[in-house]
Amino acid sequence: MFNSYDSGWLMLAQGLVLLLAVASLVATLLPLIRQTVWWIRIFDFPRLQIVGVLLAVLVAGWLLGWHHPAAGYWLPALLASVALAALYQAYRIVPYTPLAGKHVGDSTRTDGGGHLSLVMMNVLQYNKQSDKALRVLQQADADIIMAVETDEWWHQQLKPMEKTHPYTCHEPLDNTYGLLFFSRLPLDGCEIKYLIDDDVPSVHTRVQLPNGRTWVRVYGLHPKPPAPAEAETSTRRDAELLLVGRQIEQRDEPTIVFGDMNDVAWSHTSELFRRISGLLDPRVGRGLLPTFHAEYRLLRWPLDHVFVSPHFKVDDMERLPYVGSDHFPIYIKLSFEPQDKAEQEESLEEADAADEQEAVEKIREGRQEEVEEEAREAVERR
Repeated sequence: MFNSYDSGWLMLAQGLVLLLAVASLVATLLPLIRQTVWWIRIFDFPRLQIVGVLLAVLVAGWLLGWHHPAAGYWLPALLASVALAALYQAYRIVPYTPLAGKHVGDSTRTDGGGHLSLVMMNVLQYNKQSDKALRVLQQADADIIMAVETDEWWHQQLKPMEKTHPYTCHEPLDNTYGLLFFSRLPLDGCEIKYLIDDDVPSVHTRVQLPNGRTWVRVYGLHPKPPAPAEAETSTRRDAELLLVGRQIEQRDEPTIVFGDMNDVAWSHTSELFRRISGLLDPRVGRGLLPTFHAEYRLLRWPLDHVFVSPHFKVDDMERLPYVGSDHFPIYIKLSFEPQDKAEQEESLEEADAADEQEAVEKIREGRQEEVEEEAREAVERR
């Protein structure tokens, strides 16, 4: 028999587990709503953490006897709902684990003429540990480097990279959206463009592979995240990704898109971007490689990405050491193997008419939101 003390603790445990059950179910259901407001889209990110809570609720609910007929109908139903939610969340995550097949195959090329390595590094503008960042970049020795959240101070700190990477395309800014682009390999027509936001630049260029014959189109992106201090919706972020996706859709050439996308690979927008662009995610079948948040082990998800056309295979992909930022840098070494392009295209997710229409609508909405924000800012300046 339980005494009153034990009964009190039991009721407290029941209440806590019930609260976690409801919260985790809400966190699972909200992202299914196609609204772009930040407090809904934020639940796209922590799927792994939500799975952990759901599994904890399952275990605790079982131990509390929620599965017994004596518990009535709604507690077993709640436990079953939690189990279904856990399965759904796992289904969304599993492709980004070694349990799934790789969409981008492993490299078989042995010569270096067709290899291309890249590093994506969000330095965190207010981080002053530039010595760590510079050391990691020099040790990685990638052909192409993009550093974002870089102001003029960071430009000066990373300037030594120009000795080994003389081809540059920089846009340092003090609004946390500056970028620095370094290349060891020749660039063609490198441009800084402001696709949607008038204060968020992106890099558009072509890079010549070491073989001296092949040119690869490269896009470097860093759209605003859906967050109260940045953007109240994900509309402009989504629009920038899809605008680039539609540009790629119209070309048939070796292509790489990389950057801090402020989105996770399993979100609806990322999946739509892949279908529209015809690009593949090297993470599929290899692992999550979570890059944010670098300082909180239990609150991490992949925000920094590389997407590639089927012309490429992967020689190496890894998360680089801590550089004082809230992001870990990510490194990838690709191999140009166009002879296997047709085989890799079998992993592509093709866009249908509904996808095309959604992309057009999202781009239109993103441009409209930017116009409206500029108008509000103009009124406030008066």
